[in-house]
Amino acid sequence: MDETSLVLNMLAQGLRPAADGIAWFEALTSDQQHDALLKLAAFCTQAGATSEDATEAIRRAGIRPTHTPAVLLSRGRAMNQLAKVVNLPGHERSKSFRLLVALLSIADDRRQTRHCSDGCTHDWHQLRSANPAT
Repeated sequence: MDETSLVLNMLAQGLRPAADGIAWFEALTSDQQHDALLKLAAFCTQAGATSEDATEAIRRAGIRPTHTPAVLLSRGRAMNQLAKVVNLPGHERSKSFRLLVALLSIADDRRQTRHCSDGCTHDWHQLRSANPAT
């Protein structure tokens, strides 16, 4: 698993403080931020995020429902809206990042409960055992 994927999954699983994740994201170059958002969107899709997850993701992200990424995610199919969120202008990226990490957290928790509760071989689901201090 590459470093970006590791950081994103640790954030989504609560294994790394959100403030550290935001600082990490804001220290990236513009291209790196876009790439991180693309990965997050792909992970959300793989985890089965739904438009019904939007309200809780907005709450967890600590952004207002009127912020552009929140409005987009709340409108229609989550998969269609993720591309729009990823491609928002630079000044929307931190909010988009926080929102997509929260969305991944919700969707991946559900996936783990439904499909991986008896164990799995997903590298990203082995992070907790690899970091027992968390």
